[in-house]
Amino acid sequence: MQRPESTIAEILPQAAPACRNRRLLLFAIRRIASSGLNDAHAAHAFFVAFGRSFRRPLVLLRALMAELSRVSQAKLLIAPCCCPRLTEAEATLLAVIAASNDRPRDAHDRLARLLEVRNCLGALGSAQAVASAFQDCGRPL
Repeated sequence: MQRPESTIAEILPQAAPACRNRRLLLFAIRRIASSGLNDAHAAHAFFVAFGRSFRRPLVLLRALMAELSRVSQAKLLIAPCCCPRLTEAEATLLAVIAASNDRPRDAHDRLARLLEVRNCLGALGSAQAVASAFQDCGRPL
């Protein structure tokens, strides 16, 4: 009989990010994935974090989530908001968004593997826009 700890460790292999900006992004991704594009908790978190400049990163994250949903051929496992660990899909998505402007070819390849598609330039462009919005608002990933 398999112990539950090993199953949880397999499903949630990584600890949550230490960076506050990545934790904010993770929270918003989880809320939008579970409650839809117009989730008020994600909008409120962005409003608190970004102040009057919250609209740009929020709208761009919504566009990214819609694009991921449209393009993906795989089901992405997303943990609940309260979970202190990351699924493999969440970890990859955060890494792709953070690296999308510096290493776009690598980010595209990782995103394509995650989504199980050959081409995901629209999703990559959305990820780059989200990363740029966070950077421009003083919250680099």
